[in-house]
Amino acid sequence: MKSDRDEQFHSFVLSRRAGLVRTATLLTAGDAHLAEDLVQSTLTKLYVSWPAFQRADNIEGYLRRTLVNTLTDERRRWWRRHERSVAELPDRPRAEPGSGGDLDEGLRAALRALPPKMRAAVVFRYFYDLGVADTADALGCSEGTVKSQTARALDRLRAALAQYPLTGVIR
Repeated sequence: MKSDRDEQFHSFVLSRRAGLVRTATLLTAGDAHLAEDLVQSTLTKLYVSWPAFQRADNIEGYLRRTLVNTLTDERRRWWRRHERSVAELPDRPRAEPGSGGDLDEGLRAALRALPPKMRAAVVFRYFYDLGVADTADALGCSEGTVKSQTARALDRLRAALAQYPLTGVIR
């Protein structure tokens, strides 16, 4: 028999999981597997601290902060530092030239090259249109840090994407 807490958490997961996966995918620069792991770890942390989560004044901020902290914890794992990613799996079909696959991969690579906190600042500011204060709250830093991290990230993205003909994106 499920408790009220379990029912509430279950309803929360059903309503919010897709959005969490979308955000985690952006935070991980398109790594769908890591994003799924990140969401699962975040949900586990939320379940453990469910009473505190429900009492929070800003549950959106609490949720974003937990997601970013979980990503930071994941990046600190010793085996993650020694894991080698490959750009493409051998049995995966290549994108057709001119299909936009090159641009998508270019953007993913440019995002992947950013440090996690810098990437998170860009995701929260520009993909989710959060203000500087909300982004600072989610990242646990000052507003000035958000502004400087965002400016540096945009400079890096512009440089990395200079080879791609973008129309109105990040220019």
